[in-house]
Amino acid sequence: MEFVVSFDMRAPSFGASADRLYSAALDISAWADRLGFQAIGLGEHHASSDGYLPSPIPMAAAIAARTEQIILRSNVLLAPLYEPVKLAEDLAVLQLISGGRLQVVIGAGYRPYEFAMFGKRREDRKALYLETFQVLRQAWTGQEFEHQGRAVTVTPVPKPAPPLLLGGAHPAVARRAAAIADGYYPPAGENWDVYRQACLTRGLSDPGESAYPLGPIFTHISSDPEADWQTIAPHVEHCVQSYSDWTIEAYGKAAGPFAANVDPDDLRKSGAYQVLTPADAVKMILALGNERTFILTPLLGGLDPDLAWQSLHLFEAEVWPHVKHLAAPRCFSAQPH
Repeated sequence: MEFVVSFDMRAPSFGASADRLYSAALDISAWADRLGFQAIGLGEHHASSDGYLPSPIPMAAAIAARTEQIILRSNVLLAPLYEPVKLAEDLAVLQLISGGRLQVVIGAGYRPYEFAMFGKRREDRKALYLETFQVLRQAWTGQEFEHQGRAVTVTPVPKPAPPLLLGGAHPAVARRAAAIADGYYPPAGENWDVYRQACLTRGLSDPGESAYPLGPIFTHISSDPEADWQTIAPHVEHCVQSYSDWTIEAYGKAAGPFAANVDPDDLRKSGAYQVLTPADAVKMILALGNERTFILTPLLGGLDPDLAWQSLHLFEAEVWPHVKHLAAPRCFSAQPH
C-alpha cells in the first residue's frame, strides 16, 4: 500500500488563511516523512478564487528542505502552460535540492481560462505536452540541443533525471504513456490494463497488474465523527462545487465524479469522503488491502490546521501502529507505486 499526503492549498473565505495553511503544510510534510509515508502529492490550478496551489515547484522545494526521504510528486504538473526550457531548469534544481526524490506527473490540463491566461490554446495541449517531454529529456543530458531554432543548454544536470510520468484517464493517454513516458499515473487506476498491454507490445518491462487505485478521496480521524463532519462538510461541498464548475467550463457539463450540486452528505455516504473513529479507520484501511493507495488530505478546502492536527495525532497514535505493516518500501523509481 502507498500512503500519501496531498495538498490543494485552497483557502476559501470561510476557511483558514493561506499563510496558516502553507505553514501547516510544511509541518505536516515533515510529520508524514517521519512517520513513513511514501509520497506527498501536489496539484496545480490557476486563477482559482480560493487560491488553489498555482506553483507546485517552489512548494515542493520548500517541502524538500523540511523532509529527508518522502517522494515529492507533482500530481499533475500542467506542462502545456510552461515554457519548457525554463521548466527543465526549475525541475533540475528541485531534483538536486530534494536529493533525487522528485516524480513529475505531467498532465494536459482542461480549463480554458487557464490556457488563455498563459497565452496558450487548449486545442494545442497534446502537442504542447509532447514537446515538453522531448525538451526535458534533451535538456537533462546536459548537451546543447536545438529548440525552435535556438541553441539551448540546461545546467545543472540532475542525476538521476526525474522520472516523467503521464497522468490521465483516457485509453489513448494510457497507450501514449507507454510510448513517451517512464510510467503512467491514472487518477483511480483507469485503463491500467491498456497501459500494461501497450508496454508489453513494445517489449518494455511488465509494469505489473495494478496501478494501486486510490482509496477514499478524504479521510479524517475523529473521536466525534458526527460533530467533525458538520465542520468539514462545507469544505467538501466547496471543493466538489469548484471541480464541477471547472468541468462545466471545459466540457459544458459536470464530468467524472464531479456531478453538479452534489450534497456533501451524499458524498459521505458514497465513501469518497470519510470521517471515522480510529478503530473504524483501521478496519477501512486493512480492508483496502496491499494494492491500494491511502491518501490523507488534511487541509482539504482550507480546513483549520488545528482540526487537521487533531486528526493526524489520532492517526499516528491509534491507526498507524495497526496499518504501517502495509506500507510499501519508499522508492524513487519511475512508477509511483
